[in-house]
Parts: sequence; C-alpha cells; structure tokens
Amino acid sequence: MPSRHALPGAAISAHRPAREAAEAALVEHYPTLVRLAHLVLPPALGRHRRVLAAHALVQNSLTEAARRPKPGTHGAGTPPAEASLPGQRSGERSAHAWLRATVVRAALRPPRRFPPAFPLPLVLGLRLFPRAGGTDELALDRALAEAAPETRAALALRILEGLPADATARLLASVGVADPAVALRAAERIEAASGTDVGALLRSAEFDPCTVHTRPTDLLRRRRRTRLATLAGVLLLVTAGAAVTAGVRAGTAPESASPSAGARTTDPAALLRTPADRWADTSRVDLTAWPARGAGTRDTALLRRALEAWARGAGDGVRRTATPGTPVSPPAEPPRLLFAGPVDGADVVLLHDGRRLARYAEPRGGRGPAVLDLARADDADVTTGAAVVLIRTPGRVRYLLAPWIAGAAVRDLRAPGTAARPLDVTPDGVTAPVRYDAPYTRGRAPGACAGVTVLQLRSSTRIVEDHAFLLADLGELAPAHLTWTPPPGAGAPARAPREATGARGLAAWARSACSLAPLHGTGVRSVNRWEYAEQLLPDRAGRALWVCSRVETWEGSGRAAVFFEAPGGTAPRPVAELRDTAACSRFGQHVLAGTYWTAPSGARYLLATGSRRLTGVTVGGAVTAAARGPFLAIRATAEGPVRLTGRLPDGSALPGLTGSPGVTGSPGLTGS
Repeated sequence: MPSRHALPGAAISAHRPAREAAEAALVEHYPTLVRLAHLVLPPALGRHRRVLAAHALVQNSLTEAARRPKPGTHGAGTPPAEASLPGQRSGERSAHAWLRATVVRAALRPPRRFPPAFPLPLVLGLRLFPRAGGTDELALDRALAEAAPETRAALALRILEGLPADATARLLASVGVADPAVALRAAERIEAASGTDVGALLRSAEFDPCTVHTRPTDLLRRRRRTRLATLAGVLLLVTAGAAVTAGVRAGTAPESASPSAGARTTDPAALLRTPADRWADTSRVDLTAWPARGAGTRDTALLRRALEAWARGAGDGVRRTATPGTPVSPPAEPPRLLFAGPVDGADVVLLHDGRRLARYAEPRGGRGPAVLDLARADDADVTTGAAVVLIRTPGRVRYLLAPWIAGAAVRDLRAPGTAARPLDVTPDGVTAPVRYDAPYTRGRAPGACAGVTVLQLRSSTRIVEDHAFLLADLGELAPAHLTWTPPPGAGAPARAPREATGARGLAAWARSACSLAPLHGTGVRSVNRWEYAEQLLPDRAGRALWVCSRVETWEGSGRAAVFFEAPGGTAPRPVAELRDTAACSRFGQHVLAGTYWTAPSGARYLLATGSRRLTGVTVGGAVTAAARGPFLAIRATAEGPVRLTGRLPDGSALPGLTGSPGVTGSPGLTGS
C-alpha cells in the first residue's frame, strides 16, 4: 500500500514574485511567518537568540530569495527540487507561498550559520522571551525540542499554515528534506501524544515571538565586565611589548605539555560554572542551568577533596554509595559545580557530569568518614531536576532547589484536605529541614504506613506560568516526580498525565501514598497514577476504580502495578505487577486486569476491566465468560486460575493481567 505521505503531483516552477508583491505579502503575513520560523529554529539557540533569529530570518527573506538561482540557470530539463514549490492553497497568493518556503528553507539551516546569516535585529542590554505558558505548553515545547527540525517544520506547516499532507511533503522536499514522509509521521506522533489541541497551543503566547517580555541582562556583571575589559586592554598593551622582547632574547620556547584528562577532572579550577541567570534564557531547563551556589564555591581544598574522592572511589576514608544502574567510574570531563558549603555540621559538595549527580559530604571536625553518593540524572527536566538532597539526618532532610523554583511548600500526601505548609528557603536555594519518614522503621507494625511528606514546588513565571508539581523523597539524591492521569471522560480523548496538585489529584494520590514505600532506593525518576477505568459493581455495591501505577527509573526500565480500589475507603488491592515493561505508558496504552471480589452480600464475583479502547473481554479457565466492551463482571461459582484476553479495535488480542499466587484476595489468578 503506498504511503499516504507520498509526493503526489509535480511541484510548480519556483518563479520569484515581483518585489512589490513580495514586500506586500511580507508585511501582511509577517506575524505568521515569524511564528513559523520561531517554531522551526532549534531550541538550543536559547529563547532570546531564537526570537531575534526568527525576526531576522523573516526580515531577510527577500534577500535570501534573491540569492536563489532562477529556474533554467541549472541547464536544460526540469528545475532542481530546491527551486520548486508546491501548489498554493485556493485563494493564496504565490508571493506568500514563496516567502513561506524561503523561511522554512532558511530555518532548517545548521545553527552555525545563523550568526553570519542574520546579523539584525540586534538588541543590547535586554533579553527578549515569549510569555510563559502552562503545563500543556511546557510539555509540547519539550517534545518539540527533542524532535528533528524537519519534524517541527512539518507540524508547523500542517497546523499553523493549514497545508494538506501532500502539499507539506512537496514543500519539505523542495527545501531539501530527504524524507518528508518520515517528518510527517513524526509530527503526527507528537500531535497524537499531546492529548490536547496542538493548534491552540501553537497559537498561544508561549510560541509567539511577536509578543515578548523584556528584562535587562545582569547589570552588575555588565559593569564588572566593562571594568575588566578596560583593565585587560591596558595589560595587553603592556604584556605584548614584554612578550615580544622576551621572544627576541630567548628564541622560541617549546610548548608545555597539556595536563592529562585525569588531572583536569581533579582540578578545582577546571570545574564548570553556569552563570547565575542562564536558567531564565535557555531551552534546557535542567541541571546544566544550575549555577554554583553555597559559601564554599571558592574553597579550593574542599573542592579538590571532593573531586579526588570521585576519581578514587571508595577507600581512604571515603564510603561510596550508588543508586541502581549508576556507573561508579570517574567523570570523563571536568564536572559542573552546583553547590559547595557547610550544611548541618558537614561540608557538602554537589557535582554534575552531564549524566550523574555526585554528592560529597565530610563531617566537620573529622567525626567520621566522608561519603560519596552517586545517582543518575539523565535528561532531568524542569520537574525531575528541580530539587536535590543536600544532607539527610535522622528524621529530616534538607534540599537544594533549582534556581527556577519560585515557591516551595510541604504537605502530607495522606492528608489531601490539609493545606500545604510554606517552606523557608535561603537565597542560595537551601531549604529548611523537612521531615523524612523512612519506609521501614523498627517497632512499626507490618503493613503500617507512615505519613508521606512531599514537596510541592512552583516554577517561576519566567519559564512557565501556573506550574506547580509534587516531588516525593524516596531516599535518593533526586526526589521522584508524582503525576496523575484521571479516568477517561465520556466521549473525551485520551488524557495525558498531569500534575497532581489539584484537589482531585491530591485525593487520588492519598489512596496510593503507601504504595511508595517499597520504591525507596530503587532509582525511581517518576511515578504516574493512571486511573484507567471506573467499574459499576454488581449488587449495587457502588463504583470501583482500577489504577495502573507506572514507575519510571533513571536507568530506563519501567514497572507497572495494577490496583483494584473498591468503594468505602478500603486500601487498594494489588492485582498484578510487571517489571521491565512499557505497560501503562504512552508506548503501552492498553491494559486489562482482573481479580476476584466479594460483594457486601457475600456473593463472589470475577471482575475484569480494560482501558477505554477495548471492544471485548473473554475469560477462560476456572471461569468462562465473555463481554462486549472493556468491562466484565461474572458470578464465580468456582475459584482458580483464569486466562483473560481483551480485543482491540483492529482485531488484535491483548493478554490480561491477573493477581499472582499469594496476593491477598486474589487466589492464584494467572495471566494469559
């Protein structure tokens, strides 16, 4: 079957319109062309440079077009692909189509060509950035940042420009994209994964480079740099003459050997240090945007001890720990300094090598061994890179918060109706002590669950508006991000995970709070509670909730656990657990699970429920039954292992998940 993204028809000849028509089209469509360029340009430019590059690219589009060779200058025959354009939409002027193709072609250039190609406009002393959006805009922006430039171009042309797929494919081919069909399919995946109206998001202020906020650059740093530049100029004149004289007298001296890589990774002077305001003007809102903070950032002796401890590993008075899946090798390049200074009776150094976090802590006064803790931090983002544990003492912990955190509070996850308590934070981002409950404590009854204290953080409006989120401390360096996916609505599209800070999200997580205890120390990055179905129970017993808890780890593996929550406030019943699986993620969006259940009347039932797309459920084994749709409830006169199978719209089968032997309330069910 041919791809629906094939290139039907021939492209029309790319004749440059008259200058007057091109100028009129440029003025008329300037905002849409700038938005198109801004979306295609690489996010790595940073928000300020990306805005300026988008405006410069569009303003120079007539000049860029003038540089293009006209058809016929390449010799006889059909003009080359780069000199052809897809046919216009009905009623669209050729000048607009020409400018659109020119803008896309220029925006797809390698980033190294942007500075010389687009020298204007030039803004000195101010930083420009679009207005921050909400959580949905932030998620879409991150997805676009990870996409290829041609994918962003395909999405913009299809949604912002309204071009059909075939015209989009022809335009992409005309500007040099090797495989437009691949770009179109990738754009469709981004649109499908969003779960929201992508068109509305792309037309919001978050992606509008024509409506921007301004703020000054670092005024103190600017004044310092001016003074230093003046002083450097004077010194340069003095030392240049001295160097010339010394060269004449001594001849050419041999070059000194450069220090080895190992020596550089233990040299405090080689540590990377991020400028204090970088986080507010970068597309990478992660640990690479953290500045160096703390009173010990210039303590060369402390920094050297921390670097040497990381290079040597355990031994020589250093105890080392590492979360599962974390390499313990020394850094290959000088790491980035995030923090150094005294905290609660210890000198602490926090480092980041791009893949891992390293925390070095030595008791002040030599009252014990130093400790080096390593943890993975691959692709940490605005939430998973928002807090790091600085020091943990019995019953309490202090965190270092990201520079983009504008508000912090703590709350008991098991008490959703209780307001969050504000958390004091120093100017360096160090929090006041926060209660920490170890999951397993002597004297606690088996199965008992302690209070679950979580951080509720709010991002600065300089990067995103109205964005609050929850982090749960699971005994590691980086707390885990907690999200929530509500049950499907009638006729509503599939819902994406969202922050659990609203009343319904907090109430949902209150029921799952105790399920976090077994996750301590297992390298968890995030946990999403997906309420994939609500089932009307037999005997008028109310509605039960089926939940799939999805655990993502830093080392890449995923785990899923299905719970059955009967009405009446009873504890969730574990049904099944899978390890190293894509189930209950965006790559495993279908789930079916079943369990035995006793009604208040004493009647025994087999219940099975699938996600919203299932068209049928069948069960075999100790109980035999079938049902249309995703729900099954059948009176069970016998109990024993069963096999569940779900049916999907395309006719394929989905194996069901059922309880393992020994799980309370689920006597030996097995999956098919």
